[in-house]
Amino acid sequence: MADQSIPEARTPEMPLNDGVSETAPLKGGVSRRRLLGTAGATGLVLGAAGGAVGYAARPAEATPLSSVGADEVMFHGKHQPGILQGLQARGHLVAFDLAAGAGRKGAAALLRRWSHTAQRLMAGEGTASHDTDVARDAGPSSLTITFGFGHSFFARTGLEKQRPVALDPLPDFSSDQLDKARSNGDLWVQIGAHDALVAFHALRAIQKDAGSAAKVRWQMNGFNRSPGATAHPMTARNLMGQMDGTRNPKPGEPDFDQRIFVPSSTDPSWMANGSYAVVRRIRMLLDDWEQLSVSEQENVIGRRKANGAPLSGGSETTEMDLEKTDAKGDLVVPINAHARITRPDQNGGAAMLRRPFSYHDGIDADGVPDAGLLFVCWQADPLRGFVTVQRKLDRGDALSKFVRHESSGLFAVPGGAAEGEYVGQRLLEG
Repeated sequence: MADQSIPEARTPEMPLNDGVSETAPLKGGVSRRRLLGTAGATGLVLGAAGGAVGYAARPAEATPLSSVGADEVMFHGKHQPGILQGLQARGHLVAFDLAAGAGRKGAAALLRRWSHTAQRLMAGEGTASHDTDVARDAGPSSLTITFGFGHSFFARTGLEKQRPVALDPLPDFSSDQLDKARSNGDLWVQIGAHDALVAFHALRAIQKDAGSAAKVRWQMNGFNRSPGATAHPMTARNLMGQMDGTRNPKPGEPDFDQRIFVPSSTDPSWMANGSYAVVRRIRMLLDDWEQLSVSEQENVIGRRKANGAPLSGGSETTEMDLEKTDAKGDLVVPINAHARITRPDQNGGAAMLRRPFSYHDGIDADGVPDAGLLFVCWQADPLRGFVTVQRKLDRGDALSKFVRHESSGLFAVPGGAAEGEYVGQRLLEG
């Protein structure tokens, strides 16, 4: 959970999605971003390198707030949005079940509506009709909306022959305590943005668009640090206070696409350039965790709490020395440390792109916080990605006694929609 890092934050010259840069002209109508002007073009982008450092060093030259709102992600592209972008400050995960009788035709009409709404909202525009005005005055705020299909979707739409083998249900793990009512679902939607109202506006629009075709099965809310909250770009921390995501695969690495995205020459063909999302609600037993000393917490993870450096020495990005011992001959990085167990080279090269949100759903009658991680990971094949690593964790991860997996889902997320298409069109109309 703590040893793979988010993609590096994007600068204005880096692609938003499939080679579309922030400086590229917008297509279609006028968005809120145009109305905001160019205030954010050289400022804080996704809380990234550049604006954040300047903010900390020269408060008098603070980046205008509109820079966060002005940032826009393109809806159309090779891959769906919400995979390659960095962590977003606010997020909603929601699963739907199709109504009885909706079938393939109803599902196609729903995905067409959802795609049209997502395109408008991600451009900073209102919905096509009866907009709630919740996001009025705000720009796109890096909004992304991502759609996926669960295992049950294919039986409900008569498309069983098009269901990928990779979408077979996840195996049971000994540490699971899953709530079936908050697991799986026919359809899954991930919403992320750097503004809470923009994210909620999108959630409400998606729910309204579902109409009588589908009903909400479960819904979860999450958060991350806001852009510019730290003086310089750094790996995010989770609710345990640990840097979470140091060794995440990064776009540009030679094998990144191979690990994360389904190849274009695949069967079924509708999954070309798509990915598989594993979604887990992982409750952190914070009262137990916080009773440990800092050194005990570091031994559980295998990294320094202050800076994320491996216990074997160096900085956060220093390669971990798994064989290093102390004066007593004991391994410096414990054999059951989370960071050791999750390393790709300890799991046959298995890797996942993690884009989680933290969550806090209140405090129960005993004063215990219901808080933890909305774990979302992306991979070309969940059996070779998530399942491989989770099986290893299940056999002896020191962190397992401080977390509880309470819900789970696996979803096939098709490639991005081309101009004039809706998400899933190649499956539903193929």
